[in-house]
Amino acid sequence: MKRILLQTTIEPTADDWSIARFSLLRELLGRARAADGKPLYDVVARDRGAPPGSTDPVLGSLDSSDFDQLWLFAVDVGNGLNDDERAAIDRFRQRGGGLLVARDHMDLGCSVCDLQGVGKAHHFHTHNPDPDTTRRVIDDPYTTAILWPNFHSGANGDFQEIAPVGDVHPILADPDAPGSALRYLPSHPHEGDVTAPPDDASARVIATGKSEVTGTPFAIAVAFEPQPDGMGPAVAQSTFHHFADYNWDPDHGKPSFVSEAPGGTLRATPAAKRSTELYVTNLARWLGRKVRN
Repeated sequence: MKRILLQTTIEPTADDWSIARFSLLRELLGRARAADGKPLYDVVARDRGAPPGSTDPVLGSLDSSDFDQLWLFAVDVGNGLNDDERAAIDRFRQRGGGLLVARDHMDLGCSVCDLQGVGKAHHFHTHNPDPDTTRRVIDDPYTTAILWPNFHSGANGDFQEIAPVGDVHPILADPDAPGSALRYLPSHPHEGDVTAPPDDASARVIATGKSEVTGTPFAIAVAFEPQPDGMGPAVAQSTFHHFADYNWDPDHGKPSFVSEAPGGTLRATPAAKRSTELYVTNLARWLGRKVRN
């Protein structure tokens, strides 16, 4: 079995986006089976075990662990990772580990910016802002306390239609869909901003969404291909809400600070639910890839 670590960048906090709010994702990965019926993944889900500034015992030694993948949900306000933890995550990927880094709007999750490679794909309001200054504008006009980047792809609990970019990436593969690409993911009123670093030939945008408010296209995910030198695969995701319970089914609840009215079309639309789950299983499979010399 591959070992997957689902990890947030905050300590356990009931009224926040702690790891307990990603239970449906954990269950989905835990149900995955090989052809012989054996589980594909051993999934560990946890929040930080140390306060900001102190080194988390798991993140700080990730490179010497037996984990194969890290799915990092950057839900902090800027202090979620320290230098030692970022260095260990970089070494983890250098020795072949698969890495997903998902953040959210404005500066939420900006502690990931200094991660090697994948950190440069994430743009925030005051950290590593988008080099395209025309995109430094408010897209979600309804939740006025949240500034750019905040692409409005729809209500929490609804789904959005995404578009593959270039050749269909394995993460988007769906042989039963038109164009052999899955088309739906959970929506969110204020997604973050990701781009492919122009100086990294291993990276490309693989899917885009579109704002419900302005029609502005934005990148959903940037994939970093595994390299012959042993560097593992990685994905920069525009928002962790693509994986959160509340976005899959609002009946699972939300932190009290979430003020927008939810939808509910994703759980009621089999094609959208299937597409979301297929994205997750494809992602886990692809993050397990390695290039051998």
